[in-house]
Formats: sequence, structure tokens, C-alpha cells
Amino acid sequence: MQRLLVLLVLAGFGALTAVALWQYGYIGIFQLQFQTSAGLQVLADLAIALALVLVWLWHDARATGRNPWPWIVATLALGSFGPLVYLLTRPMQRR
Repeated sequence: MQRLLVLLVLAGFGALTAVALWQYGYIGIFQLQFQTSAGLQVLADLAIALALVLVWLWHDARATGRNPWPWIVATLALGSFGPLVYLLTRPMQRR
């Protein structure tokens, strides 16, 4: 059930990202955010949230015997796609 939820979020976010990239391009997405203090606040919030996710991801990857570096690089390059794919490929835990 959890993987299905992550997959649905990934699909929806991927579709939204594809539309934004088609309309504005990769650089254009960021240029829009730098035009107002509200946009800068959103970018700062995203940076803080992803930094917290990276700390968790680092510890979780090490605890499960995975190399955290590909996921860190993916997160820095692709944003939330890195942690979402990490969650999809994470080994299932037994209860």
C-alpha cells in the first residue's frame, strides 16, 4: 500500500514537472521563483525540507546496507524525484 502511494505521488509529480518543463524549461522554473519574496520563500522551504530528507536518507541507506551517494546526487540534481525513487526501491521491512 505504501509503495502504491509513493508511486501515485511520483506519477502525479512527474506529470506536473513535465508540464512545467515544457512550458518554462529547467532554468525558467527557477527564474520565476527569484522574481518575488514569496517565490524565494518557497525555494528556501524546499531547500530546508530536502536537506532534512537527505539526512534521513543518508542514515536509512547506511542502515539498510545501501550506498547513499547515488540518492544524494539524484536529489541534488532532480529534487524530490531522488527520495521518491529511493522509497520505491527501498527493501521492504518485515513487521
